[in-house]
Amino acid sequence: MIDGQKVRLAVDIGGTFTDVVLEIGAIRHSTKILTDIQRPERGLMLGVDRVLTDTGVEPEAVDLFVHGTTLATNALIERKGARTAFITTAGFEDILELGYEKRFDHYDLMIDMPPAIVPQDLRFGVDERLAADGSVLKALDMSGVENIADRINALGVEAVAIGFLHAYAHPDHELQAAEILRGCIDPAITICKSHEVCPQVREYERFSTTCANASVRPLISGYLTRLRDTLTDRGVRSPLFLMMSGGGLTTLDSAARFPIRLVESGPAGGAILAGHIAQSAGYDEVMSFDMGGTTAKICLISKGEPERARRFEIARAYRDIKGSGWPVRIPVIEMVEIGAGGGSIARVDPLNRITVGPDSAGSEPGPVCYGLGGRNATVTDANLVLGRIDPAYFAGGKIALDLSAADAALTDQIGKRLGLEAHWPAVGISEIVEENMANAARVHAIERGKDVSRCTMIAFGGGAPLHLCRLAEKLGISKMVVPSGAGVGSAIGFLRAPISYEVTRSSTMALDRFDAKRANQIIRQMEEEAIRIVEPAAMGGSVSVRRIVDIRYAGQGHEIQVTLGDGALAAGDGPKIHRVFEALYKSVYGLSLSGVPGEIITWSVTAECDLDDGDEAPQLKPSRADPHPRSARMLFDGATGDVLETPVYWRFDLSAGQQIDGPAIIAEDETSTVITSTFDATIQGDGSIVLERRETGS
Repeated sequence: MIDGQKVRLAVDIGGTFTDVVLEIGAIRHSTKILTDIQRPERGLMLGVDRVLTDTGVEPEAVDLFVHGTTLATNALIERKGARTAFITTAGFEDILELGYEKRFDHYDLMIDMPPAIVPQDLRFGVDERLAADGSVLKALDMSGVENIADRINALGVEAVAIGFLHAYAHPDHELQAAEILRGCIDPAITICKSHEVCPQVREYERFSTTCANASVRPLISGYLTRLRDTLTDRGVRSPLFLMMSGGGLTTLDSAARFPIRLVESGPAGGAILAGHIAQSAGYDEVMSFDMGGTTAKICLISKGEPERARRFEIARAYRDIKGSGWPVRIPVIEMVEIGAGGGSIARVDPLNRITVGPDSAGSEPGPVCYGLGGRNATVTDANLVLGRIDPAYFAGGKIALDLSAADAALTDQIGKRLGLEAHWPAVGISEIVEENMANAARVHAIERGKDVSRCTMIAFGGGAPLHLCRLAEKLGISKMVVPSGAGVGSAIGFLRAPISYEVTRSSTMALDRFDAKRANQIIRQMEEEAIRIVEPAAMGGSVSVRRIVDIRYAGQGHEIQVTLGDGALAAGDGPKIHRVFEALYKSVYGLSLSGVPGEIITWSVTAECDLDDGDEAPQLKPSRADPHPRSARMLFDGATGDVLETPVYWRFDLSAGQQIDGPAIIAEDETSTVITSTFDATIQGDGSIVLERRETGS
């Protein structure tokens, strides 16, 4: 703490850049450095040291440290997790291979199904069987578990996932098997039990989630331990929290135990920031647009709340098609993510079409213009050639860019193949990546019954402000916001997130035979578990509880979520819950099934405590004077197709109320906002840039 103001530090490790944000009260400082792929904590500490040195803050003064990382995600995508074995009920060893027993692309005759998360030679069946009601049909074969333990020791396994039928509700056999294994295998081998990781129905998803958690737990727990020790040695002894994919923070111990909940931590921070801005400004319908060095993420937000889900798919291996990856059942903020970042590699395919991504040059070797050994033309190279990026002041001047090298790569790899000269290869790359993002946004909105053109776009990340105007033109969006600190938006979002933990249990209950006593018992046990995790980290703050149930019509295969009110449930609440469910069902599907009973399948309880002190950012002084550009450079204007000499304004020279007509560039340390001739910008009191479509004829 400094002069009575809290000092809070946030770090977001992305595939290309590591973003560091330091807040002292309402004053924010930030830096952006290239991610150290081999030792992420080394790059993290480099950024932390830089921002502490620049601000003169002593490490001991830091009151809170929040961290998000792609380490778990990358390990799964690159198949670099621990060597993992899977133990299940005999006869069900191949569930991980069979999946949903359907093709994710019905029209591709040469389809390659995703590889099983655990190979066949590491999947073991053991004789045991519990019925759905928990009664023992076949006792656990203890000698069989011991035999499997011997094979695990011989095969060099580093992690074990245990998943038995009906264990989500009746874990006795999983607990017995784990106890036997613990006495027979190397103590260094981690053991994950499905009833702890994912206590929900649907075996394939439960088993897949447990195996994914086991695969990354040795890596993440080791990383987090090293990080904690490194921070302590540096003098940072504040509480350390991890950002989860569901939009809340958790403790280091919880994250090390369930690292699968961290897979979308960075994007979740960006969605939290966008929701915070939407609530503050009163925007009802928002589309957040987060573009970094590796991917672009789009999330729909209604009345300040990002859409949430309990299912996510990792490592899609087939053109980003749903169903081509590994499903995991975790709380997650619902968004669409595509391989369209600054480092996304551009090429010409056999049909002479420009394609972009999903593979990325990352931070090592990076785009050609970085001069670090990259040979493939990327989106960043295209943006540099189009004048959107200042080659002498990229990432706050920490990375000097080579314009001639980028231009040569684009000419050689794109221009010569397609007969394009001058800036047109770069234009082609830019148009393709923007159309890819626009198409993803359209599909995502249509699937949720939304009209994306009615949304306000909130853009952040190093790449989003470069592309937001052209994306808005394609989507018909009329209003956009670039918040202060947009280039490190996800890290800022970390500091707006609450401490939270969600507990989920599957337990079927028919609404026409509603058992209030059992329902209250289920909820009470889940509340106690969630509060037990959140309360010690709440720093004395009040803990609130949110309760949700997943309901379907009897016999259906999927559910919709219904929020329960506070207080104990009564016997007469079954029909009331059913009416709420039917109204929601009709709003989603346009009809309801009269006379068909509803049933609760899964119960969810989330405990949370808001750590954000609500310090308001200092307001900019208003000014009626015309803003003055610092320089000018040639910029390709996507709205007109012309290359124009364009004024470049420095964001921190601008005052509240000042207006800038497009085309223009507003530059800052971590990004630049490119305004096409279709839009004009106004500076708000909180420092945000609001862009609005110019009236026709003006």
